[in-house]
Amino acid sequence: MENFDVAVVGGGVMGCSTVLHLSRNQMRTIIIDSGALCREASGTNAGTLTLNMTRAALIPYAIKGWELWNNTEKWLCGGVGTRKVNGLSLAFTEEEEELLFKRIEARQAMGAPIKFISGRKAQLLEPGLNDSVRSAAWCNKDGFTIAYLTGHAFRRALKQENVSVREYSKVNKIEIEKNYFKIIFENNEHLKAKRIVLAGGVWLEEMLNWLNVKIKIKCLINQLIITERMPPVMKTVLSIANGLLSLKQFDNGTVLIGGGWQGIGDKKLGGVESIPENLIGNIRLACHVIPKLRYGRIIRVWLGLEAETADALPIIGKIPGISNAYVIGSVHSGYASGPYMGWLLSQFIMGQETEMPLFDPNRLINK
Repeated sequence: MENFDVAVVGGGVMGCSTVLHLSRNQMRTIIIDSGALCREASGTNAGTLTLNMTRAALIPYAIKGWELWNNTEKWLCGGVGTRKVNGLSLAFTEEEEELLFKRIEARQAMGAPIKFISGRKAQLLEPGLNDSVRSAAWCNKDGFTIAYLTGHAFRRALKQENVSVREYSKVNKIEIEKNYFKIIFENNEHLKAKRIVLAGGVWLEEMLNWLNVKIKIKCLINQLIITERMPPVMKTVLSIANGLLSLKQFDNGTVLIGGGWQGIGDKKLGGVESIPENLIGNIRLACHVIPKLRYGRIIRVWLGLEAETADALPIIGKIPGISNAYVIGSVHSGYASGPYMGWLLSQFIMGQETEMPLFDPNRLINK
């Protein structure tokens, strides 16, 4: 039977980042996932690195995450296609403009370098915009990655640090044995670890149940759309004030359309199918913002799962009532700030003072 200092269950960005930093501090580590590394939310999301779509309370964390994604060669031993571009959140109506201004103020108060600009200035930054744009929030700390490259990059870095990586291994339960956690797999194999980190995204509620801890985790079924390759129609990352659109064009010409429109699915089955009216609504909104999109064709639609707590804030820290057990997840815009969140938790596990506060799971008990 193998013994480890730390076992991380859940191989997304936050789990991988946590285990990577712990391994660099001389801990014997293993990361376990029921599939491949970063192939759930961490590999199927839009890869957007934006402060315009980040909750105000999480802005300081997202800024740190943005800096890490723009320096992956330094800490991740390779790139993930990160592009730094301007970001615009748009207002087309008076109501949207009022909402935009309030959100700018809230994010500025948390340190975001976001400025209110006129519709005309927004069109100078993004000539393809609809002429009816009234105003925009502009941020120069924006951009995106190619999300499906994330798992490849982390796998290389983990291998270099001698982290044991166990993919396609489903954990059935965890038992506490004196000073160890016994991790039991579906095939009845097991291993032991002195510390455990649960990093299972939308499956955290079930994982916490292994340790008799009850915390509700909501599962969102987010729709994403990709177009065929098109001539350049945009060069910024775009969103709108009401939060129902995220839009960008990759170097190969494809345009990714998102914005949190919901589809049909669940934690067990994953994303099952899109809702026709949501698919049409998302596409119409994108074509309204960038009119030239109407000349393109959709080639693929998929659904990604996103975890959310009762108060829509992360769950990061010590699992209540259990020594040496930790949890990390449910971070809004979690891909953008994920590497930094993992680093913070690794600091906490090693007994260091964390650079920023964590998000105590105790607040979510029985909610």
